[in-house]
Amino acid sequence: MIRLLEKNVAGKIAAGEVIERPISAVKELVENSIDAGSSDIVVEIKKGGTEYIRVTDDGMGIAEEEAELAFMRHATSKIEKAEDLDALTSLGFRGEALASIAAVSRTELITKTREQKTGIKLSIEGSQVTDKEKIGCPDGTSIIVGDLFFNTPARRKFLKSQAAEAASIIEFVTRMALAYPDIKFRMINNDAILFATRGNGSRFDAIITVSGRKESSKLLEVYGESQGMKLTGFISGPGESRANRKEQIFFVNGRNVDSKVIEKGINKAYKERLFEGRYPICYLFIEVEPDTLDVNIHPNKREIRFDDNERVSEFIEETLKNALLSQDSIPEIAAGRISEPAKSVIPEYKKEEKYSEQIDVKNILSTMRENENISHDSNIFVKETPSTYESNKIIEKETIKEPAPVIHKGLDFSELQVIGVLFETYILASLEDEFYLVDQHAAHERVFYEKLTDRMERRETFSQEIMIPITFDCSWEGTDWIEPLLDFGYVIEPFGPGIYAARAIPDFFDQSGAETFLKDYVAALDDDMDFESRELKDMLATRACKSAVKGGDILSGPEISALMEDLSKCRNPYSCPHGRPTFIKMSRYEIEKRFKRV
Repeated sequence: MIRLLEKNVAGKIAAGEVIERPISAVKELVENSIDAGSSDIVVEIKKGGTEYIRVTDDGMGIAEEEAELAFMRHATSKIEKAEDLDALTSLGFRGEALASIAAVSRTELITKTREQKTGIKLSIEGSQVTDKEKIGCPDGTSIIVGDLFFNTPARRKFLKSQAAEAASIIEFVTRMALAYPDIKFRMINNDAILFATRGNGSRFDAIITVSGRKESSKLLEVYGESQGMKLTGFISGPGESRANRKEQIFFVNGRNVDSKVIEKGINKAYKERLFEGRYPICYLFIEVEPDTLDVNIHPNKREIRFDDNERVSEFIEETLKNALLSQDSIPEIAAGRISEPAKSVIPEYKKEEKYSEQIDVKNILSTMRENENISHDSNIFVKETPSTYESNKIIEKETIKEPAPVIHKGLDFSELQVIGVLFETYILASLEDEFYLVDQHAAHERVFYEKLTDRMERRETFSQEIMIPITFDCSWEGTDWIEPLLDFGYVIEPFGPGIYAARAIPDFFDQSGAETFLKDYVAALDDDMDFESRELKDMLATRACKSAVKGGDILSGPEISALMEDLSKCRNPYSCPHGRPTFIKMSRYEIEKRFKRV
């Protein structure tokens, strides 16, 4: 039997799609506050938002006669007709948020427009209005959500712990504070203020306040515009990375989103600059034409669809590369050290307070010899401060300054002065007030890799015939797997059922290396292999880089000069194909600080 559902039942079903957790309610309310033109937003929660959520703003408010209408399903001020969906600029638009929240909580609305002398207070329980009265209140809107899911206990069973629910809300509010630096955000958890941003329009300032100065002090500013797209933000250099993507934050047209398209652009930009399994810090803010973006593909609006994914991904890749190929991205050894930071730094804003200097006196040469993630730590110091949310490192600072506009420039190799070799591994060079160490193996590996991939792309193969063919087994059906090997310079023929023979090998291999490489390649074949992909050819080229000079190999003066010249011609001279840096640097100031001359 088909029947029409009662209003309260339909409301609960709809609410389940929009309001899944306390964070869902906070997200909808904060986005409404932003759409209302607010300049000051306060978010307060208790017990992870399950017991109490309050979002207060100084926006335009809701007119008295429209207060109840705002809680009706599909009641919205954002759109009028279907065509408006093709050019959305607001964060909310469906008109489901307030109705869904009210359906599964005890909700209270206090609001006043600038034109009205008094405000209105509206109490709603499970979609039913229980009280309505006039009230004195400031301009703007305050919505209190109590006892979330009190009438849908099944939903409560699937909530995480109060700490986990609070963490997700705090993370969301911090992200919104970064996206809207011209709005003052305050985050209150269980009656304790966690942080407050200035709302002065400085995104750099907001990043410092929310994320801590250790990370932000070394971020590279990025900027790019192309074909109706604009990208601004801050990213970490190759010397600073994380084990996951938690510190990759994306906003598209002011909306906090998850996007594989954006991640793809980041991955390609950082390719060969980071070790496998490491991820950069990224705060990216992207603006595109509204009609090239679909934000209406999921109720929570975290998922979006671009009209041209490849164009967006390539734009992000090129913009980030411009910063990563600059001299600013070279890992730097700093004289100061910072204590180990907490996993998530959410500092309360502190006014101008001074910190005392600390000096780390570890042996500088041991620091220089680090082969993996070179520390970027600068002269920043922390002190422990108790927090009601969790024990975090609070960054103390004298002042916060907006960085000057960044003009990225690469290293001028022609001006580098080679002054020697350290440990028969590191080439020493200087330029003005900077001191450089170049890992000769990583540098030659980069040179060799790019020459090889360039040759493959031009399909220039140089083979050498061998007296005794290399035979090997391969049960792979078809011959697609042979094509990359031919591009490499192998000459391969069938030699029997499942057996092949290589009668010529690439000119950069000896016979033993060529045989090992063939066996490694065959062992790496799998059902998902794309033989035309650049990724496969990169894998082959990277493995071939074993032919590069090693640390401890003694290079003559002319060989060093030739290596530096070849490195200067590389597309990415700052890291080897595996992501290790080819260069690290130290300023004269940092050296003099070690000797306590400054």
